Amino acid sequence: MTDYGHPLRFGTFVTPSAQDPEATVGLARLAEDLGYDLVTFQDHPYQPRFLDTWTLLSYVASATERIHVAPDVANVPMRPPAVLARAAASLDLLSGGRVDLALGAGAFWDAMVSMGVDRLTPGESVDALAEAIEVIRAIWGEDGESELFVPGRHHRLDGATPGPGTTRRIPVWLGALGPRMLRLVGERADGWLPSLGRVGLDGLRAGNARIDAAATAAGRDPREITRLLNVSGTFDDADGANGLGGAPDLHGAPAAWVDRLLPLVLDEGVSTLVLATDDERTTRRFAEEVVPALREQVAHERAARGTDTSRVVPLAVRAARRDGIAYDEIPSTLAERAVEPGDAAYAGVRSNYLRGGSPGLVLRPRDTAEVVEALAFARAQAVTRDVPLSVRSGGHGISGRSTNDGGVVVDLGALDTIEVLDDAARLVRVGPGARWGEVAAALSPRGWAITSGDYGGVGVGGLATAGGIGFLGRAHGLTIDHVRAVELVLADGSVVRASDDENPDLFWAVRGAGSQVGIVTSFDLVADEVAGVGFAQMVHDASDLAGFLERWGATVEAAPRDTTSFLLVGRPRPGQPVVAQSMTMVDSDDPDTVLARLQPFAAIAPLLAQATAQIVPYDAVVSAPQPGSHGGQGEPVSRSGLLEHLTPEAAARLAGLVLSGDTYFFQIRSTGGAAEDVPADATAYAHRSARFSVVAMGASRSRLDARWDALADVFDGMYLSFDTDRRPETHAARLADAFPPATLDRLREIKRRVDPANVFRDNLPVLGPDPVDATTAGAR
Repeated sequence: MTDYGHPLRFGTFVTPSAQDPEATVGLARLAEDLGYDLVTFQDHPYQPRFLDTWTLLSYVASATERIHVAPDVANVPMRPPAVLARAAASLDLLSGGRVDLALGAGAFWDAMVSMGVDRLTPGESVDALAEAIEVIRAIWGEDGESELFVPGRHHRLDGATPGPGTTRRIPVWLGALGPRMLRLVGERADGWLPSLGRVGLDGLRAGNARIDAAATAAGRDPREITRLLNVSGTFDDADGANGLGGAPDLHGAPAAWVDRLLPLVLDEGVSTLVLATDDERTTRRFAEEVVPALREQVAHERAARGTDTSRVVPLAVRAARRDGIAYDEIPSTLAERAVEPGDAAYAGVRSNYLRGGSPGLVLRPRDTAEVVEALAFARAQAVTRDVPLSVRSGGHGISGRSTNDGGVVVDLGALDTIEVLDDAARLVRVGPGARWGEVAAALSPRGWAITSGDYGGVGVGGLATAGGIGFLGRAHGLTIDHVRAVELVLADGSVVRASDDENPDLFWAVRGAGSQVGIVTSFDLVADEVAGVGFAQMVHDASDLAGFLERWGATVEAAPRDTTSFLLVGRPRPGQPVVAQSMTMVDSDDPDTVLARLQPFAAIAPLLAQATAQIVPYDAVVSAPQPGSHGGQGEPVSRSGLLEHLTPEAAARLAGLVLSGDTYFFQIRSTGGAAEDVPADATAYAHRSARFSVVAMGASRSRLDARWDALADVFDGMYLSFDTDRRPETHAARLADAFPPATLDRLREIKRRVDPANVFRDNLPVLGPDPVDATTAGAR
């Protein structure tokens, strides 16, 4: 007699009737409205008056918002498992993770044979189902292979490719009764789904025992396996109706149902009860009168018994764990959303925009309190076991280490709120996990904008702590110049507010070197009034590249500060002119002003294509990205430099870099203007006199580094977010590039005070790359 301590869930089991399809779907909608967790449909494709179950599941998923959908159970002999796996993964992605998959070995063989299915013996059916599970999980990418090979007599893969991927580990439940099927549940499945009417109380108890024994023999914790149960019955409020008769169906008043169901949970381990009914009144009464009472009594009894309700980690996940991380010590508030290498969601969180990663754990806190917990856990691993720690906002950073190998990632993506605090002051509060395109879209109806790079998929946290050289930069300054206050979690877990009046040293450091001092959990920013902007894209013949760069730079510097231009130069191609693309934004919605600002840029060099220019809202340029995870691979090779002017010498030497072919991406962003109005010592970003930011990316680190090192005397500094040079011998030089001497000295003093153990050391650490303690920090 066992209670496995799983959370209670409730579902409905609806007949997929084709006689009144809307009524069938209506029962699913009703289940969602009543708070059920799951709606299921039987799968008998040979029934003449049944809707196709998978089509129905897809329709119901689109007609609902919260409730999970599942077949009860999918007829595997009639649904090729590789196709079924792709269908389930696709529907799970489309529904936001609301698909559960229950499988059966098939029944009613005469009907199946009539539809062309080969008849199997009972033993062959079990073998086929085992092979199907292996095929399904391979298609879901749980093995991490790009080519899939599953040998099998009934179901196999021979070089197939994975399916569309999943964002979660879709559970596989089995509808099973026989001894071999029950062993299969214990060895490979995530849940057991019988019907009380078929298995009975004795069969339920015996089945659990077989499953537990098989799980233990396979090295699994029996608690990994969810116990589900289809139940049915009628409500009868007559005196003496107690629901405790020998029949498997429930009957009696709601209180009698609770009395009957309670021991199934507490003594037989059932945690998901699925009510088989097509009657709206029964569906409603069960949800309103049975479910709350049963939840209350189960919670009371579990508390009295001390039932273990902690998270159960599957064997497959435990086998993929990395050394040095105390997984069993993950705080309970974070455990349910934590992602480990063996989880299906891992593929969606392991990498960032450009960098491939293989972290040992991704923690996804939802608020500041959970960030504190996540940091405390990660800090313990980082300091005592030297496990890498990375902090991620949007995951777009080039230099920022928002992923790692074998370490802990604190992913702030759920802290994505955008809130207007003061309309008159245009003051907004934004979470670090919000994307700048989302911010632009939220502010656009008010005619506001905050300058924010050139791509809406960038996360707020990284940009608003590093600098923020954006399309409105010359008109409105850097992104950090709009920050008025932050909430900050320090290395010791304390939460502070930093502004000009509170913790001003921390506020100074956050704006330009935030990755050194803590994790920002919210930003208070002031927006600018930006009703509309002129935006033009021009493609230029830059065959005389040195001359083109010099002329473009001079045009930028001569332009009023309401105009900001970015330049992108492609790799030279044999027999073709060098092509440069300029993207220019004018902070004006007046057509004459926009045209006057753009004409000098169009005259720099012949245009190779028709220029496009339009007046649009800011969020039409810096737009919200499409949903989806990053899939970066490898390690980006990127170098960054800042300079005040594109002099003839600088232009010639930069042209030489491009013409060498050692950079496939070369960009210059104009800055200055309003950014120069801020004193150099006002923020940790001190390069206020720089009017141009140069970034180059290459395929070969050694070749690009050699080229860039030869240009060292051209530059006056470096923009931290775009440089990936991690050579130990150049660490001091990169620090000097990023922070002038007085800035670096002040930053190190603050760092020693708030992070003496060097917890935050992942992005060009100012105290060195190794952990230190308070007694040695002062010497570094």
